[in-house]
Amino acid sequence: MKKLLSIISLVTLTLLLAACGSSEEEASGDGSKEITIGYFPNINHVAGMVAEEKELYSETLPDGTTVNYKYFPDGSAFMTAVETGEVQGGLVGPGPAMNHFTSGAKINVVAAGSTGGTVIMARKGANIETPEDLKGKTFISPRVGCTHDVQFETMMKEEYGITSSRIDGTMKHVTGKPATYNAMFKAGKVDAATVPEPWASVIEAQGNGEVLVDTPDVAYGKTLPAAVFVTSQELVKNNPEMVQSIVDAHKQATKFIQEKPEEAKTIAIDKIKEITDQELSKSVIDNAWERINFTYKVDGEVLQDFANSSYELEFLKEKPDLEGLVDTSFIEE
Repeated sequence: MKKLLSIISLVTLTLLLAACGSSEEEASGDGSKEITIGYFPNINHVAGMVAEEKELYSETLPDGTTVNYKYFPDGSAFMTAVETGEVQGGLVGPGPAMNHFTSGAKINVVAAGSTGGTVIMARKGANIETPEDLKGKTFISPRVGCTHDVQFETMMKEEYGITSSRIDGTMKHVTGKPATYNAMFKAGKVDAATVPEPWASVIEAQGNGEVLVDTPDVAYGKTLPAAVFVTSQELVKNNPEMVQSIVDAHKQATKFIQEKPEEAKTIAIDKIKEITDQELSKSVIDNAWERINFTYKVDGEVLQDFANSSYELEFLKEKPDLEGLVDTSFIEE
């Protein structure tokens, strides 16, 4: 009888261990039936809007996968969401991606979203005719050290010898959501802005500011990825099939923008209204579109040069090495 009980206990224990193993595999194997994609309500992120509207992720991911979307006001919040697993991938500016990577975040840039689109705007009535007039003025960017901030401050330092008060210069720096810049210009709260599209075109259309430096003449002009597609290294390592499915949908969205720009513009207008409650005119979008190149191809060397600029402006404490950040294997044809 004692021997029989021992055999029963052993069998029970074996079944329990087997069950535990199966459960862990389902939980960690990331056979995830639900994913979340993030992006911002900027023209640089239209691929995210198109992919959502056309349900492209649902086409490439396994049947039954639920795809959610989350919209972000700035890159730092997005990067934190990637690191914590709140989102599995999405579009963000290269500045936040690079800064978090050099701070130890285990992330990969697996594609680009677009290049260009940063414009330096001067408020009407601020007595700014040239970049040299920015001495002692207040400028605004989405975040300290964000993509648009680094582009602007690099240009000002290298071409005009003018820096911000953060590094003992004369320009005062404040931050805020790009969708609010036009109202801030109108109220006279800031003098200049380094701003992503379409918000520069909104300021132009409303007559509250003028282009001081257009996209091609801002540092890194149209060569720098204005948006990159980021995911976690853990997902790349443990579930490359999912990453490939996500990137495939992103590539389809980018090709859609290239082949059907008018339909993509309509999608952008509708999504930006839905997210920000601001309805942009077709002429504003047309104007902004001219400053953007939509591509999923990413140049790691440009990102490294941009990172070096961020270090020289003291946004980074140590000289960055972006080795391991960019993984182009998922966009190779």
